[in-house]
Amino acid sequence: MAWLKEKRSFLKREIVDYVGIFIGVNLTALGLVWFLIPNKIAAGGVSGLATVLYYLWGWPVGLVILLVNIPLFLACLLVFGPGFGMKTFFGTVLLAAVVEYWGQIVQPLTLDPLLGSLWGGVLAGVGVGVALRHRGTTGGTDLAAKLLSHFTGLSMGQAILLVDGLVIGLAGIVFQSVELMLYALISIVVSGKLIDGVVEGFNYSKGVYIISEHSDRIAQRILAELDRGVTGLAGRGIYSDQAREILLCVVGRAEEIRLKRLVKEEDPKAFVIITDVHEVLGEGFKE
Repeated sequence: MAWLKEKRSFLKREIVDYVGIFIGVNLTALGLVWFLIPNKIAAGGVSGLATVLYYLWGWPVGLVILLVNIPLFLACLLVFGPGFGMKTFFGTVLLAAVVEYWGQIVQPLTLDPLLGSLWGGVLAGVGVGVALRHRGTTGGTDLAAKLLSHFTGLSMGQAILLVDGLVIGLAGIVFQSVELMLYALISIVVSGKLIDGVVEGFNYSKGVYIISEHSDRIAQRILAELDRGVTGLAGRGIYSDQAREILLCVVGRAEEIRLKRLVKEEDPKAFVIITDVHEVLGEGFKE
């Protein structure tokens, strides 16, 4: 019975993932059809290249996305093995299909390139983020960058930057417009921020490290007054060669001021490190 329950749980996760990829890909396609393509904004990647070719020779955007993505996917499959992922194939093919579908039934929402770059970046970023969160992808830049990184030794970030830069540069030459290149950069920045937000979470918490000679009193006040858990980590000062207990706790943004005031009251000389935490799972936070 245990294996049956595990299998059902696996199937449920798979269905949820494919539904999430479907939604994410459609959001990305709407960002292209509503905002980016009508305003000649080639915001990097295969979709940007398809936009350039659409205006250069009239080639359908969806068809170009498919024709470029399929060889890239097959190359990744050959290089990285069969475990590369069916979800990537699903998202890659689906994007080409829904771009053509939505392109036939909807009209551009704006022909203002600034609005187009902003809102196109928002929709595309949210769409790609949703697909990534469900262990899928829309292909394009990710596939090309993965191959480039493998064969050149560049990091994924450098490879993506290089691919997007080449496409934006090509768009600037074809459209003979520096402004459209700048709009494309705006779109890439916006979409990048949205992808990070969707994947890592928008509800930032604060991770706090506290080094103090009065760690016991500080920990007890955090437990009593903030109702937050505290973990004591063993540490040692390299300069002083003295053992120190390092307190670790995670609080909401609204509790940060109270925590800093509490620590200062107990030990004005305490060493405190506060950092953004994108996502927290567990008791008191997201399950």
